[in-house]
Amino acid sequence: MPGDSLNVNNKAAAQNTFDAIVIGSGISGGWAAKELTEKGLKVLMLERGPKFDHITDYKTASKNPWEFEHRGRAPLQYKKDNPVISRDWAMYGTAAQEAIMDYWVKEKDSPYVEVKPFAWWRSYQMGGRSILWGRQSYRWSDLDFEANAKDGIAIDWPIRYKDLEKWYDHVETFAGISGSKEGLSHLPDGQFLPPMDLNCAEKDVADRIKNYYKGQRHMFIGRVANLTKEIPGRTKCQFRNRCWEGCPFGGYFSTQSSTLPAAMATGNLTVRPWSIVTKLIYDKDAKKAKGVEILDAETNKTYEFYSKVVFVNASALNSAWILMNTATDIWPDGLGSSSGELGHNVMDHHYMLGASGLIEGFEDKYYYGRRANGFYIPRFVNMNGDKRDFLRGYGYQGSASRDGWSRDIAELNVGAEFKEALTEPGAWHIGATGFGEILPYHENKIYLSKDVKDKWGLPVLTMDAELKENELKMRKDIIKELTAMFDVAGIKNVTTWDSKVYAVGQGIHEMGTARMGRDEKASVLNGNNQVWDAKNVFITDGAAMVSSACQNPSLTYMALTARAADFAFGELKKGNL
Repeated sequence: MPGDSLNVNNKAAAQNTFDAIVIGSGISGGWAAKELTEKGLKVLMLERGPKFDHITDYKTASKNPWEFEHRGRAPLQYKKDNPVISRDWAMYGTAAQEAIMDYWVKEKDSPYVEVKPFAWWRSYQMGGRSILWGRQSYRWSDLDFEANAKDGIAIDWPIRYKDLEKWYDHVETFAGISGSKEGLSHLPDGQFLPPMDLNCAEKDVADRIKNYYKGQRHMFIGRVANLTKEIPGRTKCQFRNRCWEGCPFGGYFSTQSSTLPAAMATGNLTVRPWSIVTKLIYDKDAKKAKGVEILDAETNKTYEFYSKVVFVNASALNSAWILMNTATDIWPDGLGSSSGELGHNVMDHHYMLGASGLIEGFEDKYYYGRRANGFYIPRFVNMNGDKRDFLRGYGYQGSASRDGWSRDIAELNVGAEFKEALTEPGAWHIGATGFGEILPYHENKIYLSKDVKDKWGLPVLTMDAELKENELKMRKDIIKELTAMFDVAGIKNVTTWDSKVYAVGQGIHEMGTARMGRDEKASVLNGNNQVWDAKNVFITDGAAMVSSACQNPSLTYMALTARAADFAFGELKKGNL
């Protein structure tokens, strides 16, 4: 009977209706789920990949090196099947790649088009790249939030440091950030657990740099999302330095170890893996999203889910992709495209250049464990009266250590003497790489391909972004200044390196495709991370960024997400959404 059919449809719709939907389960998606469920909202989290459980799915985290079939290296067949990722840094010089190669997306299933070389590191599974991230966690300051306005670049940020300060406090306290307080106005201190230690060689280099530059340059231990004290539900870092494989101890912040357990504990979270969000369901009369349409990645069946609020946290490029596929009957280029900025202003951090050298005088010293952290040298250019021939700045990350058993000893390559030599630690070496800001250029963009589709028949992204003159000038300065600092610190045999074929995306800090702003004619989101054309849609991942600064951005995504979730909840209570 028609009436029976209507009842069935209503029941199905009720089962598929939530207060909020969160798209993505990575760093920002996990935070959105935690914050919204703890406020009492019924939340559906959609993850396009498989479930990936804390501890039980860290298949290699407790393996010994000799237990890996390929002794830690990615096999040739993997590199043939994934040519884009295999030309990049993570396929070389590390023993961890066999352990995590299945964490990355299969390029045959999910291709993309490169107008210019672009490295897109994707991890489609529960927790996303929160399992794999480098964990360096730095606040931004008004030096960063005011930079566009002062330089006349792109548009002004609609927020300042004071708008995020309490949210930085909030997320640092829960995530567990270890670090030292340095009193630097351009790199604000936070709610830190005790810092890890610089080793003896690093301390000597840090002192020499501070003294020579009369306190204008600083080198200190990195601020990192690794615990140095136990917090509820998590054990402190064990100094194994195998974070990328997943930490069975919960020693570093990830969705699995932190935000997901908190959200699940509320009883308000539903998680649905294998759910590719193909578009938002837009109500043009209400000017809001009613929910989302998904494609089940295993069955290829389509489903709809409904909610009052949608948080899009699919990562900077995929979040833009979702908007580009939404409401195309109203806006041919998708929801949020009325400003002409959707998909534009692609940013990253440029790096893969630096210097290294030999440290003498500490041959009788060693250090404890495998510290999952290094030192940080924060920005010092184009500030405090310094002026360069480029805009913005850069910082350095690095470490000092003693050569291990794998070092090359040319004159001793076989026999007892060779074995005996390897029982003693080798020489001390230090190395660092620069991380530079990329400006938000409108012409650096992504857009939907008209020809290429993925495994599921969905259009893929086309990447058209590159470094420009400002970044190329900065790269020369990064090498020059690091060499100078190593020289004054007494480092011997300093050598430099620079990847001349650097591609945007290699920094794995993609940003800017749906930027925030004060004017709907020049931005996709307002100052509360709402899409101008659909106020119940929030984007708080890297897509929202207006500039890139030179600090690692994930802590800022966390703070933006917690702030937006609080605002969304307040607007719901007021009946505004």
